[in-house]
Amino acid sequence: MSVQADSRGVLAASDTVSEDRALVHRVALRRKRRQLLLNIGIRLVSLAVVLGLWQIFGSNVDAAMFTTPWAIAKAAVVMIGSGELWAYLAPSLVVLAIGLSMAAVIGVMVGLVLARFWVLDVAFGVYITFLYSIPSVALVPLIVLWAGFETTAKVIILFMFAFFPMVINTYQGVKNVDHKLLEVGRSFRCSEWQLWKNIVLPGALPFIVTGLRLALGRGLIGMVLADLYTAISGIGYLIVRTASTYQVDKMFVPIVTLGLLGVSLTALLRFVEIKVAPWTAAGNQD
Repeated sequence: MSVQADSRGVLAASDTVSEDRALVHRVALRRKRRQLLLNIGIRLVSLAVVLGLWQIFGSNVDAAMFTTPWAIAKAAVVMIGSGELWAYLAPSLVVLAIGLSMAAVIGVMVGLVLARFWVLDVAFGVYITFLYSIPSVALVPLIVLWAGFETTAKVIILFMFAFFPMVINTYQGVKNVDHKLLEVGRSFRCSEWQLWKNIVLPGALPFIVTGLRLALGRGLIGMVLADLYTAISGIGYLIVRTASTYQVDKMFVPIVTLGLLGVSLTALLRFVEIKVAPWTAAGNQD
């Protein structure tokens, strides 16, 4: 009888623990939903205030010098409906995709190699610092001279802008990996590949994601700059063309588009970060 009573008590205790865990889980979900709704509400109120103040201020300024959100919205409808915006945006997006992908892959590889092998770091690290210290804009005329005015030059310019944040952040991420973890891995006779796979890359991943965000912002700058220097095409040229003809409302359409593109791609990176490495986003509030 005592054994049966003890087993019933253990089962009852386990049921209680399960119920407590389920309750804690439900409370956490409700709290997360409330926080999400609060964040959305704050952002909507902030957006309404900013647009309202912008509309009031812009209404009192000459249309040839400034514009309003309402005028931008009407111009956007016209430019989207006619296909003008997409005709200039599409070539720039192709350049952004190619250049940013190359910068991410090559930048991560270079950063990992320099950080893990001190001989290569000593030999080539100074060149990374040297090139990063040079203003990227100063090299654009040279790139145009070498590569011409077509897509190749644009990709090189964008790559140059986005490459260095990837290298530097990846390098710092590997250097910040706890050496005690590497010692434990070696004590268990882990191979170099196992150290990279299970310790180095997971430890450096937060820095790599941060590098991607920085590279994205710099890549957008490089994309517009490449359009200005290399060809009569792309979204950068659209900005210059509309500004030179004092179509300020149309000029702001590609500018706002670039801002929305940056926000959207950053949100996509955060989503990928949560899926690939949820521990890196534990402190983020969306």
